[in-house]
Amino acid sequence: MSRGGSGNMLGVGGTRSNLSRKTLRGGGRVGGGLDPQAQKRELLRRLREERTAGEGS
Repeated sequence: MSRGGSGNMLGVGGTRSNLSRKTLRGGGRVGGGLDPQAQKRELLRRLREERTAGEGS
């Protein structure tokens, strides 16, 4: 038994956009954000700076 006239809608929340593998894996960013490795480096740099600033006072 099929449900009434729902057509091809598989889920709720609109239609899916077709994303390439590269986009799914974080490439081709629209916002120009940093890659995960760069984010990690920046975080570690900030933590080191805070630690050295705390020792000096």
